[in-house]
Amino acid sequence: MNILLLAPYPPYPPRGGGALRIYNLVRGLAARHELTLLSFVPDQAAVGALAPLRELCRVATVIGPPPRSLAGRALTTIGSPLPDMALRNASRPYAAALSRLLASGRYDVVQAESIEMAGYALMARGMGPRLVLDQFNAEYLLQRRAALADLRRGLGLRPRAMAGGLYSLAQWRKLARYEARLLRELDCVLVVSEDDRAALSSLAREAAPRLAVVPNGVDTALVRPGPVRGDLGPATMAFTGTLDYRPNLDALRWFVSEALPLIRRRRADARLLVVGRAAGRAAHALAGEAVEVVGEVPDVAPYIDGAALYVVPMRIGGGSRLKLLEALAMEAPVVSTPMGVEGVAGLRDGEQLLIADSPRAFAEAALRLMADPDLGRRLGAAGRAHVAARYDWSAIIPRLEQAYASAEATRP
Repeated sequence: MNILLLAPYPPYPPRGGGALRIYNLVRGLAARHELTLLSFVPDQAAVGALAPLRELCRVATVIGPPPRSLAGRALTTIGSPLPDMALRNASRPYAAALSRLLASGRYDVVQAESIEMAGYALMARGMGPRLVLDQFNAEYLLQRRAALADLRRGLGLRPRAMAGGLYSLAQWRKLARYEARLLRELDCVLVVSEDDRAALSSLAREAAPRLAVVPNGVDTALVRPGPVRGDLGPATMAFTGTLDYRPNLDALRWFVSEALPLIRRRRADARLLVVGRAAGRAAHALAGEAVEVVGEVPDVAPYIDGAALYVVPMRIGGGSRLKLLEALAMEAPVVSTPMGVEGVAGLRDGEQLLIADSPRAFAEAALRLMADPDLGRRLGAAGRAHVAARYDWSAIIPRLEQAYASAEATRP
């Protein structure tokens, strides 16, 4: 097949959940199909950094997307029926580049990576290719959860939380309408979990057959345990992720304010390392005696390997956690909230990791792993076996190809 992939940011270097997913899809598809990648890039340095992908596929780039001021976003949020996510990557140069590609080649599939790019896929309507959206999350569900969480906090006289809750409330309604429209107008929508498929199916039940589960994955041949478990300290915990992503910030605030003090009462040496890109003011505000905001690093593996345990204290969000899959593949002892394991099928408390749904339970689970390294090793080995069996990319790419075939078979 001849496939055109539309990316909202450079998928190489593969840092951050979205870039990791796009990179592995590019790598897997390019091995078996003709692939063209049209990607936004922030600058010329990012264009150069994409050189390894040019060995796999044709790469075209557009500088952007154009910056949007907070005031501009507010105006469009008020005045447009579309959600903010449908507006944020609007770019005439990108649309022009896409038009040139569509005019110069015959594509079997045009696939938009994330809902921000869905409008570009719709440009190819009536031109022959199957139109596919790779939906990283059920976005309306994420915003609904964020709205409810912030509005509850805002009732405690927290104006910033209330403002965030009202924004998410507006986006929740708009996203539900937009996602329902995309389900009806596109040939196939990929989701990363059965939970997301159920959530999106409820928006347009007649279009439910167009949904296909293509989960996030991990290359277990490359992502492996190292020999240094715990060398950063017997009570050191690690968190990794994009640090300006709202669900990650919410998770960190909850853990640092609610669970970490309970851990420190019994383990004064307990500390948290926060590792990831885009560490802004909100992330650095969490730093303190027991919290080190490391920020972006070339490789997160030494931190996951070196910590005594890995924490996934998610309370809002959707999709599935690439960071969790990587930690499990590295045999890290993991403590997660139920939300943190959502979308990764088959995980059970006490088998591959520990799951805790309250600050006290989370603290107790973390303390248990600190005190019992043998338990951590047993859970870690079971976690890697689970990921290798179900979530290696080598098993996921055929599911994507089957989704393409099903989309072709069901087209009107």
